[in-house]
Formats: sequence, C-alpha cells, structure tokens
Amino acid sequence: MDSAATPSPHAWRWVPSLYFSQGIPYVAVMTLSVVLYKNLGVSNTDIALYTSWLYLPWVIKPLWAPVVDLFRTKRFWIWGLQFVVGAALAGVALTVPGPDFFKWTLVLFWLLAFSSATHDIAADGFYLLALPSHQQAAFVGVRSTFYRLAMIAGQGGLVWLAGHWQTTTGDTSLAWSLVFGTLAGLFALTAIYHFFVLPRPAGDHAAPSAGNVAAGYFGTFAAFFRKPGIGLAIAFMLLYRLGEAQLVKLATPFMLDPREAGGLGLNTEQVGIYYGTIGVIALTLGGLAGGWIVSQFGLKKLLWPMLAAMHLPNAVYVLLAWWQPESSGFVVAAVAVEQLGYGFGFTAYLLYLMLIAEGEHKTAHYALCTGFMALGMMLPGMAAGWIQETLGYVNFFWWVLIACLPSLFVAAKLRIDPAFGRKNHSDRK
Repeated sequence: MDSAATPSPHAWRWVPSLYFSQGIPYVAVMTLSVVLYKNLGVSNTDIALYTSWLYLPWVIKPLWAPVVDLFRTKRFWIWGLQFVVGAALAGVALTVPGPDFFKWTLVLFWLLAFSSATHDIAADGFYLLALPSHQQAAFVGVRSTFYRLAMIAGQGGLVWLAGHWQTTTGDTSLAWSLVFGTLAGLFALTAIYHFFVLPRPAGDHAAPSAGNVAAGYFGTFAAFFRKPGIGLAIAFMLLYRLGEAQLVKLATPFMLDPREAGGLGLNTEQVGIYYGTIGVIALTLGGLAGGWIVSQFGLKKLLWPMLAAMHLPNAVYVLLAWWQPESSGFVVAAVAVEQLGYGFGFTAYLLYLMLIAEGEHKTAHYALCTGFMALGMMLPGMAAGWIQETLGYVNFFWWVLIACLPSLFVAAKLRIDPAFGRKNHSDRK
C-alpha cells in the first residue's frame, strides 16, 4: 500500500473526524432509536422487532461493497454520504412530532442505516488508500478511540440531552426533534469540512471494469465458504452473542420502564449517564484489557475466560430485575460490571473473525465475517421484546443466561492456533 500512498502530515485533520462521524449514525440507528421509541410509548415487542431489522444493512453490506470501488472515488462517497446522513437525520427531526411518527421515522432510519453502512465501506477503503502502512498502524488506535468517543457522545451525551430537553420543554417529541435536528446540522458541517480537508490520494479512483470482474466477485465468496471448518466458524459467529443480542435490545427499556412494570424507573438523563457514558467507558476499558492480555497469552488460552467474562456478568440484570434497587450507585456498578465483561469477552470474538479472514481476500472475507456478526445481533434481537413481554423482566433475564449456553458447546469444538493473537505471532500472508 505504500506505493499508492505517501506519508500524510495532515492525518490528524481528518482521521479523528472521519471515524467519529462513522460512529454517530450507527449509534443513532441502534441506540437512539430504541430510547426515542420507548419515550414515545412504543411497546417493547415492536421496538425490538423493528429496530433489529435496522441491522440488515450491516449484514449485507459486503454484497454492494464492490459498487463503491467501481463508481467515483472513496472521497466522493464519504462527503456525499455525510450529506445524505444529515438529510436523513433532518427527516427524523421533522417526522417525530407527526401523527405517523413510527412509520416515517423507521423509513428514515432505514435510509440512515444504508447510508451509514455504505459510508463505513468508503471510509475504511479511503483510510487504506490515503495512508501508507506505517501510518495506518500508527492511527489504528486513533480510529478506535474516536469511534468510542462517538458511542459515548451518542449513547451518553445525546440521550442525556434528550432527557434534559424533555424536562425543560415538557414535550418529549420536541426534545427528540431538537436532538436529531442538532445532529443533522452537525453532519452538514462535517460533510463540508471533509469536502475541503480530505486528501486526494493518487490511488483513489474508480476501479476499471473488466470481463472477469463477475468471476472474481463470486470467486471471493466461494473461497470463503470453502475454508476448512467454515460451518463451525459461522455457528460460532452467530451464537457467541445470542444472549447479549437480546439483552442489549431490552437493557434501555428495562431501565426506563416504571417499577410497577418491572423496570427500574430511571429517567432518560440517568440512562444517558449510567448506561451511555459510564457503561461505554467500562466497555472500552474491557476491550483494551482484553486486547493486551490476549497479546501476552494468545487467543486459545484466553477463549474460555473471555467466554465467562462475556456471559456471567449478565446475571446482574437478573438481580436488578428481582431487587429493583433504588440506589443509583448499585445500578451504576451493575451496568459497569456487565459492560466491562462484555468489552473483555468481545475481544475474543473480534480476534476470531480476524483468524477466519486470514489468507487471500482478507479484506473481503473480514467484511463477510462482520456481516455474520451483525446477523447474529439482528435475528435474536427481533424476538427479544416479545419474549420479555411474555415472560416479564426477571424471567427474561434468566432466559438471556440460558441463551448463552449454545456458544459454549460450539466453542468447545473450535481449533485455534496457540500462537494466534500473541504479539510474537507473525502475520500470515
């Protein structure tokens, strides 16, 4: 890649803003939509079902990734899609106060999700084109940090802001309209900023079409499904977060539901601080710790401890639902423990995706793995609301613990190179 990119002295001008702007639309689709609908009285069944469908663009984005290569430049796709994201956010702001808000906001969240998934493809490709390999490595931590900051800003700051405006205006629809209107303005400014600031690498051009493009396209998919043990690998990708996929859809509604309905009776501002800020910080720290420990001992040795860290802390939600503590300190501690464990355990999952993607077509195969990752969140989440409303919160969280068991059975059959993940493990070509 060095031959296609020269060292950029201005990478700090665009890498942080690019990956912050990559995280915000995802948070808006996956998290803000849930809190919005809960605040506006939509049932848990409908929230979980319809917002889980919004994962679909990330599931199938490998199918249209070649389009981004074949038409225009990555630079054009980035700032152009940021304008589209801004327009979709403005549309949400305008339709929230309307009588058919649920239908129309879902349509706009679909547009936002497809735009965001396509923006991810263009942004990641541009990063590889605009920076030589040594700068790519140097800025990988910057990418991750600013993506996480976007998560905190969205799940924490924007949820808190919505709660604050609900209190000051007395109008929930208006509060959320102001939140999404603010985001729309931010993305318009971001698109303008990137139009002027993004570099113009020589390698950033539309890929020439050739007669064998179709053969290469389908051959890449075929090579993925010919990998040894791919059936077991796909099962692991789909089942590793079977419990967590359901928990994450109902965690926020559980905190917002009144105590007489089995929830914790928190307000939106508290959820923004407890779950969206402290929780995401704990998640980030868990991920950092997981990455460092695996680099010392390898994935094979850490797989089972990470599985335990991923699943066992979910038990705190059983305790929260059963006890319904009034102490905010206990709620914060429980959320932090669960998110810390999730961040630590999720590291094993990401590393396993990298292991499966190794070899020829690494980039395309990793994109396929992330598609299965999104599918593993989408399908279980769709039924989570119905299950919760049928069982109640206490029994639902017991069910979440039971749903973790299939991942243990699949993990027991995995074959992992003991050296994989250790810092002295040389990259395979």
